[in-house]
Amino acid sequence: MPRHTARFFPSEQTSARRMKLQRFHESHLPELMTWFPDETALKTWGGPEFRFPFTATTFREDAKLASLPTWALVADDGAFAAFGQCYIRVGRCHFGRLAVSPSLRGRGHGTTFIRELARWGTAEFGVDSLSLFVSPGNVRARDLYHRLGFSELPYPDPSFATHSFIYMVATKLAQ
Repeated sequence: MPRHTARFFPSEQTSARRMKLQRFHESHLPELMTWFPDETALKTWGGPEFRFPFTATTFREDAKLASLPTWALVADDGAFAAFGQCYIRVGRCHFGRLAVSPSLRGRGHGTTFIRELARWGTAEFGVDSLSLFVSPGNVRARDLYHRLGFSELPYPDPSFATHSFIYMVATKLAQ
């Protein structure tokens, strides 16, 4: 697994709360599972293959926690703010299963998290472009990705079923 030294930085919109990008820890799993209270929310986030209802075991398996580089954004007071995965997909640093805690949305943590994942992933994988999938109905996430400079493009492999998700790519994040 790639290594990363955590560093603190202020949230984009709230300088009073410092955030740290760190490896996802198993102790965050029970809270993460509460972020997806129904099947629609879960499959919008995790994809159509994610099992619902889930147990801790099936959630861990379906999220591929043991096989993908998995990250958390954690406040200096210990609050678990965001979750996501970052790996190479079709030659790009790809973000998967991005989520911000429902109680912390709208405070700039998604922006902070994506910027930090981009810094780590582009350095770790030696690439300069980013990608992700987003559900067409997830308007807040799509708006955030557009503000950060992501564009909607066809997936490079037409034989790959994207399950009606939108593929987005960025080569440089907007400031």
